[in-house]
Amino acid sequence: MNCKMKCWKIAILVVVGIAALGWVVMALWNWLLPTLFVGVKEIDYVQAMGGLLLSKILFGGFGGHCGGHHKWHQHRLEKMTPEEREKFKSGLNGCCGKGQPQEAESRE
Repeated sequence: MNCKMKCWKIAILVVVGIAALGWVVMALWNWLLPTLFVGVKEIDYVQAMGGLLLSKILFGGFGGHCGGHHKWHQHRLEKMTPEEREKFKSGLNGCCGKGQPQEAESRE
């Protein structure tokens, strides 16, 4: 499969996933909250997406993966031999990154 095509498919899946999550938030809100609390109104899709974004800002932040994931990957890289580390880094750069993997260049 072409690398650009794979990246486009992933991007489309992310957009569809976010849209579906917004719909789920809207459906759960409209099903549950008006019956539990007096005075709570139903919301539409745009309001559900806004609530989702607000909860991401308040509880998740936009700091990226600087927490435990980075430490775990760093620990994994330290365990690799220099050859394995170079192969791993060239594989990351080959797909949707800068340049081509070294293996593809050596075949040509």
